[in-house]
Amino acid sequence: MLGGSVPVAFIRFVISLGGVMLLFSQMSHPRFCRRWTVIGYALFGIVFTVISCVWYVLNRESYVRLAVMVMFLCFSIFAVFMSGSRVFLTVYKLALTYYLLAVFVIGGIEVSVLLFNRNVWADIITRLVLILAMAYIIARYVRSSMHSFDDYVENELDNASVAVMVISLLFGIGFIFNPTIIGQQTPYRLFQIFMNFFLTGALQLLVFRLYLHIGKEKEYRRENQYMKLNHRLLERQMEFLEESVESGRRIRHDVRHHNAVIAEYARNGQNEELLQYLNEYKQETDLPAMEVICANNAVNNILLAYTKKARREQIDVRLDVELGKDPGIPGIDLVTVLANAYENAIYGCMEVKKQARERACFIHLMLRVKKNKLVISCRNSCRCEIEIKNGRPKPSDTGGVGVLSIIRIADHYDGEYDFKNENGVFVFRLIMNIPQEEPISFPNSGGVKQTRLFSRKVNQ
Repeated sequence: MLGGSVPVAFIRFVISLGGVMLLFSQMSHPRFCRRWTVIGYALFGIVFTVISCVWYVLNRESYVRLAVMVMFLCFSIFAVFMSGSRVFLTVYKLALTYYLLAVFVIGGIEVSVLLFNRNVWADIITRLVLILAMAYIIARYVRSSMHSFDDYVENELDNASVAVMVISLLFGIGFIFNPTIIGQQTPYRLFQIFMNFFLTGALQLLVFRLYLHIGKEKEYRRENQYMKLNHRLLERQMEFLEESVESGRRIRHDVRHHNAVIAEYARNGQNEELLQYLNEYKQETDLPAMEVICANNAVNNILLAYTKKARREQIDVRLDVELGKDPGIPGIDLVTVLANAYENAIYGCMEVKKQARERACFIHLMLRVKKNKLVISCRNSCRCEIEIKNGRPKPSDTGGVGVLSIIRIADHYDGEYDFKNENGVFVFRLIMNIPQEEPISFPNSGGVKQTRLFSRKVNQ
């Protein structure tokens, strides 16, 4: 291409290797912490550079023919090991990195040929400028959305689509590095290179925007589900309020009635009848007004509401709840999980009754705190046709809402969840870590240490 001495060729090689590592690290989601990631990339660069020098000294001819290919192969294996994303997503990012490699390599060559009369240092400086510019653009404008893109692609993109994206990148790279035309300096060839860069890059940008849009639309749907859930919870609370208002009216009416009866007994001097009436009234008021399932008011209310709904549908309900007043997890998260699980269980039982009304349906809900873990288990009757895909039931089999909310909260507390269909019995199990309170000490303005409690999430 441009020629040059051995040191110049070595500098180009080091720049290409460094550029590839820098660009890939900007787009990749690392498997390890930042410190070990930097150490890993630095060690790979140093080791491979030393091996390249030794290889060049021992066998220059094979080094010239195979060094670049071996470098890309070794870096690809290393990148898969260092990346925290799935393999297919890592392969796509590698192909995109090599496409950017083609951009700064060919860009350096063309700038040197067209503007600086094939000056090798112009080529090297142009490569460095392009690498730094692309790294800056990725870090400033692309990296944050790229991480969201990873989540969306892992959930939405299939292997065939990944293969098409990777192949399009490889075809573009192959055309750019075609040795039969790389030495030509005609306007038509420059136009071909520019259109190849533009079309290949535009295709990747369109795919990137497409899956960002799909992922954001899924998030909007999920938020809509949360709003529907809150609406249902408010409806349940309104039912409690209406019952309380009606109960208050009944009590006031009964009090007026009791006062009138007592006054009549007192005016007539019927003391024995009055004592008997008061004894009957005492026995009546000693009856429990409302069932108490657990000490936590929010959980108790939501369980009472859905238990009443389930029993109206003639579903056998068994509750095994051991929960204190303050379990360590916010009530809104507990209510969200329990309301979704309970409502999906009721929906499953109702679907069973549509198929076979004679089949007895049940719901068995267990909720306990063990050490620093919150354990929730729900078993209910369900249709035998319910399928579990990717560890989750289909939305149509659970009423369309709830599962994503449960998974979101489980992930927030580093929890583990499990959905199964055991021959017509749907099983949902969830274990969540309870955030622990730890004291920290720090000096105040007077130099005396103070202690404050704070909550943090711990990985168990």
